[in-house]
Amino acid sequence: MIFTWVGFVVSLVIILAVARKSLPLALFCGAIVLGLFTMPVITIFDKILFTLTDLSIIFLALAMGVIPMIGGAMKQSGQMDDLVNNLRIGRKGLMALSPAIMGLLPMPGGALLSAPILEKGGEGVPNDLKVAINDWFRHLFVMIYPLSSALIASAKISDLSVYTAMLYLMPTFFFALFLGYVFFVRRVKGSIDYSSPFSLKKLVVPFAIIFVAPILDFLLKKILILPVKEIATLIGVITAFVLACLISKVKLNLWDITKKMKAWNFTLIILGMFLFLHIFQSSNIADLIARIPLPTITLCVVAGFILGIATGRVLLPASIVLPVYLASAAITPSVFALIYTSIFFGYVISPVHPCVAVSIEYFNVPLKKFFALLVIPTFAIFIMTLLVSVIFF
Repeated sequence: MIFTWVGFVVSLVIILAVARKSLPLALFCGAIVLGLFTMPVITIFDKILFTLTDLSIIFLALAMGVIPMIGGAMKQSGQMDDLVNNLRIGRKGLMALSPAIMGLLPMPGGALLSAPILEKGGEGVPNDLKVAINDWFRHLFVMIYPLSSALIASAKISDLSVYTAMLYLMPTFFFALFLGYVFFVRRVKGSIDYSSPFSLKKLVVPFAIIFVAPILDFLLKKILILPVKEIATLIGVITAFVLACLISKVKLNLWDITKKMKAWNFTLIILGMFLFLHIFQSSNIADLIARIPLPTITLCVVAGFILGIATGRVLLPASIVLPVYLASAAITPSVFALIYTSIFFGYVISPVHPCVAVSIEYFNVPLKKFFALLVIPTFAIFIMTLLVSVIFF
């Protein structure tokens, strides 16, 4: 048991250390180290083979490689300038609202769609602050979004209405919104200088390019019976990229865009992330966490936060932690809110969370700088949740 815990901690340390050079390499190394501590070598090879041959992962990884190309094409063509110059809500509003809007779109990797907007609209704003804003505000509204698959499924496990769950999550949402302003948005200085009059066309066209990908992704998944649902995501992002190229009024240098955006890195990040996830799922770490001698609600809050960080997921920790509580009692809305909050904010700060990974890669920000900004507001919410669980339950 101790050997397994050591392996888990060492794997996370490896990820944090190697990520200073290469995040994809860090994820692969962390996954292999975790596997060496927790399973036979042959099983590790099985998980590598499974990850690299799973079509859903392959299509998703390819889609993640195309998404930064959309932003690169829009930047080179001037479409991103048009969007920022005509979205007249001020710099602070633009920085907070653009990732929030993208976060509500039912599409993986949306952090890469809002990143170019933050890059352009936040000229002069430190890159680590852009990453923090992109991550925080992208997910903040997802936490209470009634169409969020994670919230719907977690509420279903708990036998609660999704709207009841959403209502009980509201206090945390407003507290997190306040923290997001105090720690991040308040630090955004300056204003956007608009050198030209407002143009509705120049606002609508870039928005159309950005929105066509998630809309197609959503519609294709609803209308068609696809053998692999991620095909819809790939079709959506390729369509958006082609549209950005066709609408461009200047000739685009696609090789230059590919090099500047480092599109291959985002594909490798997804592969590394899923390899880590598969090895984690095959280890007995989740069972060890469940055995920690704490009151059930406190255990679930702590375990949910740890699993959120470890997996970079909401549904996986929820599917582990919520049944642990259900084994002892029914889940009330307030108990659900505490457990879901702890999972969610562990997920928000997780180094293996795709949005975190692709954001720090896009803005070329060291992982430690990301943590330095996020650790206080994230742990403020976690400690608040933990104290409520200890005092009132």
